[in-house]
Amino acid sequence: MVKKFLLAVFFAAGVSGLSANIQDKDSVGLKTSLKEDTLMLDSTIMPPPTLIGNLDSLVNLWYVGKTATDLVLDTIPALNDSVFKRLPDSVYIQRLEDIESPISFAYNKKVRSYIELYTIRKRDLVQGMLGLKDYYFPLFEAELDAANMPLELKYLPVIESALNPRAFSRAGASGLWQFMYYTGKRYGLEINSFIDERRDPVKSTKAAVRFLKDLHKIYDDWLLVIAAYNCGPGNVNKAIRRAGGHKDFWKIYYYLPRETRGYVPAFIAAAYTLTYPEEHHLYPIPSDLPKSTDTIMVTKPLHFKQVSELMHINIDYLRDLNPQYRRDVIPAGKKAYPLRLGFNYVTDFVAVEDSVYNYNRTKYFPEGKLVVSPSKTYYPPVVPKGHSKVYYTVKQGDAVGLIAQWFHVRTSDLRYWNNIHRNLIRVGQKLVIYVPKGKVSKYKKINTMTFAQKQASIGKSVTASKQKTIKKEPEDDSYIYYTVRRGDNLWTIAKKFSGVTNESIMKLNNINDVKKISPGQRLKIKKKS
Repeated sequence: MVKKFLLAVFFAAGVSGLSANIQDKDSVGLKTSLKEDTLMLDSTIMPPPTLIGNLDSLVNLWYVGKTATDLVLDTIPALNDSVFKRLPDSVYIQRLEDIESPISFAYNKKVRSYIELYTIRKRDLVQGMLGLKDYYFPLFEAELDAANMPLELKYLPVIESALNPRAFSRAGASGLWQFMYYTGKRYGLEINSFIDERRDPVKSTKAAVRFLKDLHKIYDDWLLVIAAYNCGPGNVNKAIRRAGGHKDFWKIYYYLPRETRGYVPAFIAAAYTLTYPEEHHLYPIPSDLPKSTDTIMVTKPLHFKQVSELMHINIDYLRDLNPQYRRDVIPAGKKAYPLRLGFNYVTDFVAVEDSVYNYNRTKYFPEGKLVVSPSKTYYPPVVPKGHSKVYYTVKQGDAVGLIAQWFHVRTSDLRYWNNIHRNLIRVGQKLVIYVPKGKVSKYKKINTMTFAQKQASIGKSVTASKQKTIKKEPEDDSYIYYTVRRGDNLWTIAKKFSGVTNESIMKLNNINDVKKISPGQRLKIKKKS
């Protein structure tokens, strides 16, 4: 019996051809005797890809696979043919009307098709979600209640992710509420290489509630809000304009993207199915997620294996309670991060907290840090074959390009050998240069040459004005001398000295054009009297 049940769970993942006859031998409990009463999914409806893909991904969650083998199958009543027959429309209508909510739960053939998808074709996966809802729904309800919003919005993650916090769509949406990267960042979720708070059930729910509230301020209609959550406000606005300004989901239905046309009916069907599971003989597959949890604020980098091995907690248990940590690492340090545990483990953790941090620490965090900074490691440049090292001291007026020409090397090599960024060098800096071994003495002489001699060595002459610029003038004690740096301008230089203006600098240094200053140029600044 157990083997048959497991086969039913894992074979039910195929969902291609949803518009075809729903008679499927691999579906749970489906009888081949169904003929005229066999149910059809409306072929005009395009089910949201996230709905189908995420429903199927549920079978891969460890807690479904793990607990399925532990089920006491005798507690699940035997199914009969009546479970798979279409109910009268009046039954669906009455049950939807009995759901007290400010959201309008309309009924039509589109909604009916999704109800039948949930209650018949995808029974096993819905039962998996029923086993998870006791963990997630109280969390959703608490945030919705605090914001005075309809509690029935808790069914949105059923459509978005099938209550799988690690769900990730092809478009890049992630988590229970399927936030895109930029939307998540806009609503304050931290996303980096170690953490993705779109997958944090608590923080993503808070962000989703704020997002839904913002959408409701725009549309003042919950079905339009749900549609906009799926396809974005821009698409909803276009549909409203094309429908002549109507702000009713069913009136703008055919102007919406095809996926969104199925999204709202799927939401209504999810609300129906999870409100009336027993009426369709749907029973929860138990999960190992605890009903009661608490958080510990972690202040140092911590690996899940440290907690798992020292406290004898299954690492998958830690991953499912803390899905936001991408690499099994809590990247605490500059700020504290939460570690969620079952309530029974919290006091145990507090009692051995120091031991947990210290357990195999050097293995997981060398030097006690999340990542060892590469700046502390020096990688010497590779010495070109047949070359030797010489040194050159940077003089006033020198530039990376000029020095490279004098030594007949590439500027990229000169930057690489000396770790030069953005061609920034300073007077007095010693540069390493690799030159052919037979010409070492020749290139050493460059250190003693004047600027004109160095230019002449590469066949270039220096104009009188250039020589005048680089000529060092005797200093006058009544002035302060400032050497222009890359990125300086007269206004920023003037701000460095009290009572000095850019006009006074120009006048004192015979500068006619405010743009005519260059790195290495020395400027006289009048001392404050």
